[in-house]
Amino acid sequence: MDSKKIQQGVRLILEGLGEDLTREGLLGTPQRVARAFEEVCAGTSQDASALFEVSFEANHHEIILVNDIEFYSLCEHHLLPFFGRAHVAYIPGESGKVCGLSKLARVVNVFARRLQLQERLSNQIADALNDAVDPAGVFMMIEAEHMCMTMRGVKSPHALTTTIATRGCFTEDETQVQKVLQLIQMEKR
Repeated sequence: MDSKKIQQGVRLILEGLGEDLTREGLLGTPQRVARAFEEVCAGTSQDASALFEVSFEANHHEIILVNDIEFYSLCEHHLLPFFGRAHVAYIPGESGKVCGLSKLARVVNVFARRLQLQERLSNQIADALNDAVDPAGVFMMIEAEHMCMTMRGVKSPHALTTTIATRGCFTEDETQVQKVLQLIQMEKR
């Protein structure tokens, strides 16, 4: 990332807002914003497939679900945050091999830490898991609140957007989807 360009852009935004860049509260703002964007968008330079280099023999052929993975991202349309919870499930393929559970949370964070659309985020996570572990199926659901809907425009606080992406047996068999949705609901009780 180019920190100097980010800082220049922040200065232009502040000037465009009619702010005095020499006032005390704004003196370090361009640098702070650049550091914040570098952190929040760190996933841009990360390779999600590297997370799945190690797998484990488990001879497991049923649903594996990690739910309520908290994430934060930036809407690419308004550069405002959206945040929520991701629920990632998969059924191992014929080999019965599994990935480490933490890898499911890590892959969510790699893709969330980019300028994003929630719909794309769901698909990227599902595709990365599908490509990496060759499962029988993948189920990915995200529930998120978008600040571009809360702070501006429609001004609808707490409205949740839900997206789902399925691969393999979850696309072909609705009963598998229902099983995962039931598991997610059980955890919310």
